[in-house]
Amino acid sequence: MSVIDDTLQDLTDEFDVLGDWEERYRYVIDLGRELAPLSEAERNDANKVRGCASQVWLVTEPQADGGLQFRGDSDAHIVRGLIAVLLRLYSGRGPREILAFDAKAAFDKLGLAGALSAQRSNGLASMVTRIRRDAEFAAA
Repeated sequence: MSVIDDTLQDLTDEFDVLGDWEERYRYVIDLGRELAPLSEAERNDANKVRGCASQVWLVTEPQADGGLQFRGDSDAHIVRGLIAVLLRLYSGRGPREILAFDAKAAFDKLGLAGALSAQRSNGLASMVTRIRRDAEFAAA
């Protein structure tokens, strides 16, 4: 089992303690509140994620050990929470681990896939695509 799979299991355990989707929704928003905001300079066109209904920015920082550190922000509370979930899963991981991870299956396991609107699901997919693109670039 990889580190990213361990993190997914930790998240799954956290979500399982919560009752209905409303509690999970509040928890995701709380996770987003813990994110450090990006600077105004980082909220630029190069960091903007296309395909999201909300404003979303992701910053990718290659690390000396070959891992990728991600930071992100959004103007929507639930999206900030989704970013926080993505960062827990992907940040600090190597490109190969990122590319081998099945994000759709992870969100199904967390119960997020079926609970999000089509727009939010598309935005989440756009964020994952961006993370995977950056991992492909780093692996090349």
